[in-house]
Parts: sequence; structure tokens; C-alpha cells
Amino acid sequence: MADNEFNDLTSDENLIQQESTEDVTDKKCPNCGATVVYNPETLGMTCDFCGYHRELPRPEDGGSIQELDFASAINRESCDWGTKKKSVVCQNCGGESIYDDVDTASSCPFCGSTSVMPVEGIEGVMSPGGVVPFAISKEKAAELFKKWIKGKIFCPSRAKKESSAKYFDGIYLPYWTYDTDTTSSYSARLGYEYRDGDKVRVRWKSCSGVYQEFIDDQLVYASKKTANADIERVSKFEFKDLREYSPELVAGFAAQRYSMGLDEGWEKAKILIDKVLKDHLSKKLRSKYNADRVDSIRLATSFDKITYKYILAPIWMSNFKYNDKVYSFVVNGQTGKISGKSPISPWRVAIAVLIAIVILGIVFYFEM
Repeated sequence: MADNEFNDLTSDENLIQQESTEDVTDKKCPNCGATVVYNPETLGMTCDFCGYHRELPRPEDGGSIQELDFASAINRESCDWGTKKKSVVCQNCGGESIYDDVDTASSCPFCGSTSVMPVEGIEGVMSPGGVVPFAISKEKAAELFKKWIKGKIFCPSRAKKESSAKYFDGIYLPYWTYDTDTTSSYSARLGYEYRDGDKVRVRWKSCSGVYQEFIDDQLVYASKKTANADIERVSKFEFKDLREYSPELVAGFAAQRYSMGLDEGWEKAKILIDKVLKDHLSKKLRSKYNADRVDSIRLATSFDKITYKYILAPIWMSNFKYNDKVYSFVVNGQTGKISGKSPISPWRVAIAVLIAIVILGIVFYFEM
């Protein structure tokens, strides 16, 4: 499918068709009347007040989530979130989140600012087709944080002992996933190493051909406002746990509103796919031609049978303070992977540099 067929998909408005939203989720506890929320540990609905628990059906895998074709994207996607929702925007970082209508948003889950304001309803905001549910609880995320910061080599000892996250905001982030058949004309250089006395030299040989590969579930974070390196580093999920969207799965959590449209997401996906193809092709050429090195890979790729899904995936967001400075970090709510900032001890860095200099000096001495 040619890229120019997607030019009319650049805005969020022409991706969707407005539909009615009905409150089809009973979130009241049948025992005490309190609100029940999704529990990552039990994978069901739990009341924190009286302990009531209700199991949710568990499909075997995410195979039931429908792959949607680009050509049919316009006026096809549902806007029905299954329960009444509202949208809140942060005046500090611009992050926009979607909450249940009865929930109160007092702070931004992305930057912690209390300057949050309600905006217009979510009519016209595409509802997700699938959800990767939380599997890591807030308590488990706190344990993982302590283990993570203790493993930071350059972090001061006092920070490792005293630092603690005072809160964890669970939020579902929006992602596009893309499937496509790819056919690439390629050219590359194959390198064969040989010895010339004490030196290792490389004999280069050019090669070219056609490489085909099916790309499955290329993930793209669908936000321009809050994209950062930490979120990108933890944005890898196991799609075997992907489940068809239902309001019960996101009960008790905020969901970020996407700010990157389908077509813009595809442009980013093509860049990521190009890196994947080059990596896979390099390994294939090394194996096929018994080469020691492969470089200068150039691809001209065509894409066919492009499909997509719009899904939500779980992230815990938090920060901690040390010496009056705030350090933010994120935890993948499914896998537990952490990425973030931590304090650095100049003394530890200086010692590491000194040790490296000594080692290099010893190596240089014995090679002379």
C-alpha cells in the first residue's frame, strides 16, 4: 500500500466516528457500596474496604484482538470506552489523561504538578482495542525501586539507604502497534578479517539482493507531549497478555490520551522497522556468507498488508527526593523494568576513572 494513501489520516479527528458512551460497568461493591478497582496481583476486581473480589475472564492470549487495516481506518473506529469518562490536562507539562467520570485528579501522573484542569469530554477520542493489564502491584513496584537504586554503582551510599518513593501513579499509556509485510532491496559490504603481521586487516566485498520479512507488532508510543527516554526504554511488553479492552481492566487507573495520530505513528514505526530490518539482515548476511563484519547496509523497503491496533499498556510513575533535588523514574507495570534518574557521587566517578587509568597503564606497559 502506498504511503500517499495515508495522507488523510494525520489528525485525530478524521480517525474516528463519534458514538454514544454508556455506563455499562458496575464498579460498586455489592457488599459495602465502595468502588471496586482492578487488582494487578489477582487479575480481578477488588474492593479495598471490605475485601470483596470478583474474577475477570482470562483469555488464553491476545489473538482475539482485531488487526485493523489502514484503508478502513476512517470512520470505523469506536469511541465507546464502556463507561463515562473525563479528560484532564496538566498546565505544567501538557500531559492529558483520561479518568472515570467519578474519579478526582489532584495531580499530574507525569510530572507531579497539582496544576491540573478539566477539559472538554472525550467525545471523538478513539477507544482502545486492547489492554495489557497491570501485573506489577504498587507494593511490588516499590520493592523493585529499592533493588534498582541499590544496583546503581555511582549512586551515593546515603541515597541508596534513605531514598524512598512516596507515591506511585499507575497509568495506562497509549500505543499503536503495526504489522506489515516488508520487501527490501539492499546493498551492503561484507568484511573478512585476515592478519598482516601483527595487524588485523579487513578485505571488503560488496553484495546486494532482496530481503523479505514480516514485522509483527511494531510498537510506537502514541504521545508527543510526554515522550521521554525513560518511557521509551521500558516500552517493551509481552503481547501474550494482551486482552480485549473492557472498562474493568482500567478501573482505578488513569489512561493517557493519545496525541500522535495513526499516520504520524506509522512514520515513526517505519524508522524503527528500518533499524530492525538492518539488524536482522546483518545477522543473516554474516551467517550466509560467513563474514566477520557487515556494514554500509542500505535499504529500499516497500510495505504491504499494513494493519494496526490501538492499545493501552501499564506504567508506574514516581519520583524521590535527595539533597533537595527530585529524581523521576518509571516502572513497566507488566515486566517490572525500571528506567530513571538517580544521584551521582563525584567521588565514586573519580575512583572509577582512576582505576580505569591504572588498568590502561598496566596494559600499555606490558604491550611495549
